Order: sequence, then structure tokens, then C-alpha cells
Amino acid sequence: MNFGTILSVIFLFIWGVAMSAHSQDLTNLLLVNAAVQMLLFIVVACIPFLRTGRMSYVDIAWPFGVALIGVQLLLFADGDIVRKIAVGAVYLFIGLRMGMGAVVMGRATGVIFKTEFPRYQYRKMMFEKTGSRNARMHMLAEILAQGIANMSVLALPGFLIATNTSPSISGWEIVGILVWAVAYILETVADTQKLLFISKSENKGGVCNVGLWKYSRHPNYFAEWLVWTGLVIATVPSWLALQGTESFFVWLVLGVGALCASIMLYITLVYLTGAKPAEYYSVRKRPQYREYQETTSMFFPWFPKEDARPVGLDEVTTRRGSSD
Repeated sequence: MNFGTILSVIFLFIWGVAMSAHSQDLTNLLLVNAAVQMLLFIVVACIPFLRTGRMSYVDIAWPFGVALIGVQLLLFADGDIVRKIAVGAVYLFIGLRMGMGAVVMGRATGVIFKTEFPRYQYRKMMFEKTGSRNARMHMLAEILAQGIANMSVLALPGFLIATNTSPSISGWEIVGILVWAVAYILETVADTQKLLFISKSENKGGVCNVGLWKYSRHPNYFAEWLVWTGLVIATVPSWLALQGTESFFVWLVLGVGALCASIMLYITLVYLTGAKPAEYYSVRKRPQYREYQETTSMFFPWFPKEDARPVGLDEVTTRRGSSD
């Protein structure tokens, strides 16, 4: 059983338990979203993968699936109007920004529509290295796992917030939205700094270790993880409000499921299709990158071990709408 299959089982379990909640609004949202996400992933990611063998189509399905969660929150959720508009807008913003970025980049470079992202080449290589007899099926399982994540753990924070009928806004929600806003700013700054660095001829062949990249080798990945962590923080009061209406088991699984949005993004952005795959190719293309690894934190920003000048250009890979 590969990692994608394990994730699918976990996410389906969380989804099944969430479906047993007493809130009819939450149940209806989960049912409609499940149908929407499965249709989207089958048409946009699974069928193209079976025809071409490229996993990169998931980079279109995933963000537009997130945007569709936002649409459902705005149209169908029965919670407090301010709360559901705010969280619906956040999901729409996250999804459309990354989805449109993936489409524009794919059309401009041919990646997705003609060639595979290096990170997905890395996943295929890992399957083959472990002696998998059918890497193709394992890759399809990971695509489906992402679709099931959109059905369950990535949707739960928004659904819990948008079904909360309390008219008062909690401090947790304010902090969560502020974290999301700061994360978006950090992500934009990191992407801009990388693009400016590689646009200068004198930096050709150099590692971008300026600005935020001096404190993290993947500051945009960190910011993307922080985006979802902010949503999880904003979910806390809505989750606590269900304590008196749901059984302890259902209530606990709903909380764990929402928390898994942050956990899943961390695992994905570090180990599956983020930092590890990017660095696998960077080190092989540019031996100087090892010095950057030795002096700079990989994910969480921290002070570098020493002041280093640009020593080698990190591979510019595009992850779900922005570069790393």
C-alpha cells in the first residue's frame, strides 16, 4: 500500500465521520463537495494522466477544486454572513491565484500540457526505486488522494467556519485571517525576490540567497503552509462551538480533520512535491547548492549559519502557481 492509498483511507475515514455530524448544513456541504471534487479530478487530472502519463494535471485540478470549495461556501453555507463571505473569499483567492497561475505558466512553457514537472518525475522515480511493480497506478492513487483531500481535510476548515451561526467574531478568527494575510505577503515577496534575482544577468548560475531566501531555502513553500495554518487557527472557535451538539468522537475527528489541512500541506510541500524533489535536482545541476544547504534552513526561516554570497542558482520550479 503506497502513501497515496494510505492518505486516501485516512481522508475517507475523516470524511465518513464528518458525515455523521448532526449539522445538516455541514452534511449537505460535504456531500455536494464530494461530488464536485470527484467529477473535477476525474475530468481534469485522472483522464489526462491515463492518456499522457503526466501527473502535472493535478496542479490544475487541485487549486480549482479549492476555488470551488469557496463557491460552495458562498452559495450554500447557512452560517453567519460575514464569516462565510470571509472564508469563502479566502478559498476563492487561494484557488484562483494558483489555478490561473498554473494554466498561464503551462501555456507559456509547455509544462503540464506537454512535459512533466520535475517534482512528479521525482515521484515516479521514487516509486521505481522502491521496486514498485506498477508505478503508474501508484501515481494515479496520489492524484486521487489529492482529490479526496479536497473532499475532506482541505474543505473542513472552511465548512466548519461557514456553518457557524454565531454573530460575534472570535479573536482566534482574527488571528487566523491575519496569519493568512501575512503568509500571502511573504509568498508574494519571496516569489518576486526570486524572479528579480534570476532576471539579472550577473546572477546567472547563482543561488538566490537574498531577502527571504537568506533565511529559508524555500520561503514560498513555508508561506504556502502558513496560509493553511492560518485557516486552521481561524477554525478553532467554530470547532469548539460544536462540542455541545456533537458526540465527543465526531467532535474530535472534526478537529483532527481540520488540523490535517496544515499537516498535509507540510508533508506535501516538504517531502512529496516540494522541497525534497526540488533540491534533488538542484544539487545535481549545481554542486554549489550544497553550500547553500549547509548554511540555510530548509523550510522554517532561521538565521543563516554564515553570511554567504550567491553561489549557484537554485532550479526554478513552479509549485501550484508560484516559483521555488
